[in-house]
Amino acid sequence: MLLTISSVSGLSPAAPPIIAYAASYKIFLFYGDMGAGKTTLIKSLCASLGSTDVVTSPTFSIVNEYIGAKDKIYHFDFYRLKNQAEALDLGYEEYFYSGAYCFIEWPEKIPDLLPVRYVRVDVKVLNDGSRQIMIEKIN
Repeated sequence: MLLTISSVSGLSPAAPPIIAYAASYKIFLFYGDMGAGKTTLIKSLCASLGSTDVVTSPTFSIVNEYIGAKDKIYHFDFYRLKNQAEALDLGYEEYFYSGAYCFIEWPEKIPDLLPVRYVRVDVKVLNDGSRQIMIEKIN
């Protein structure tokens, strides 16, 4: 699935089709440069899932928990991890395999710990400032 959004502020309408495309998949890996709009898109996804919580980047806490209409939502930001052992110490497995939604920023920091089934979301900033979002289910 490929979406083109004119600006970061236009990411909100992209959330419902992404959730619909994902169907039963609940693990989402977000790739993109700093400032591409990953966290902004995650805020929209959380709202689409019925969360009224304030969604912020968990850069320092590594994981934030939100309550959706039907499920818990975990939002990870692994940018500050020095190594994969820190994710192990966090108990990442309890989150990833809980059946809850998991939105993971900077998954490239934990390549050996990623589940085999997830939705890959690539956010790319184009020259005109628009965003291209490629969404792909991985088994």
